Amino acid sequence: MIRTRSKRVLLVAPKAFPEKQLSGYNTVRQVSAPGTIFPCIYEFKPDVILFDHDHMGANLENVLRRLSSNPFYRNIKICCYKSHEHTQIDGLLKVLGVNHFFYKKDVERVSKSKAALDAINNILDASIVNWVAGIA
Repeated sequence: MIRTRSKRVLLVAPKAFPEKQLSGYNTVRQVSAPGTIFPCIYEFKPDVILFDHDHMGANLENVLRRLSSNPFYRNIKICCYKSHEHTQIDGLLKVLGVNHFFYKKDVERVSKSKAALDAINNILDASIVNWVAGIA
């Protein structure tokens, strides 16, 4: 979900955010209270901030306005996780500085296709192992 080129990621989401989404990332810091976002940004200096739209609610617009108005936050990429698409809200968030959106259906589709690829790889591995065992 998050590119590996991103060195430090700040996740603004509730504590109930799925742990499987964070697996494999050592430099991810999670914040659940909207009031602690800016002190954490100043302390952690993230490369990417991932907001959970449903968790932030009305506070998201104010936070994005503050991020876009301060030159200290200029190099931070902003991503937003949403449960569903809404063209008007997405357009407003894009204008306010969101670089990329992740939707629930996209995350589910990626995990299903990854499971299918893993199954194919396991079949291929098993057939190669059987073939090598037959040669030996």
